[in-house]
Amino acid sequence: MNTFDISKVLNQNLITLDLTASNKEEAISELTDLLVAEGAVNDKEAFVEDVLIRETEGMTGLGQGVAIPHGKSKAVSTTSLAIGVSNHFIEWESLDGKPVNTIILFAVRDQDADTLHIKLLQKVAILLADDEFIEELHKAKGKKQVLTLFERNPEEE
Repeated sequence: MNTFDISKVLNQNLITLDLTASNKEEAISELTDLLVAEGAVNDKEAFVEDVLIRETEGMTGLGQGVAIPHGKSKAVSTTSLAIGVSNHFIEWESLDGKPVNTIILFAVRDQDADTLHIKLLQKVAILLADDEFIEELHKAKGKKQVLTLFERNPEEE
């Protein structure tokens, strides 16, 4: 199977293990700051607005403390992921009705919406379907450990 190289869209600068947000909007804004600093998003307000609009269209909380908000936006210059882990829970509409403490924000360029976006979602979905992966993600002690988890190729296991 053709594997998707997650390092094209994620690096240690796009990971925070001390997310301070107290609600969904703050979490999306805080993770967007990482994307802006990395040059992946060129208009913070427009991107945050696009993500929040997408949030109204359907639940992005997967359960087990994980949410995957995402936005396809003209404000995105490079399709990327930003990952935030918090030491407290944040209210989020989720499949299990529980709040989240791990947020994986997808920033997708409009022109990547049908190709890269799908591959990226597939890769992350496969990883998140594994309870052991989620457990390791919640226990991760450093950005490198989080990055290493996402660099796994689930079809090889």
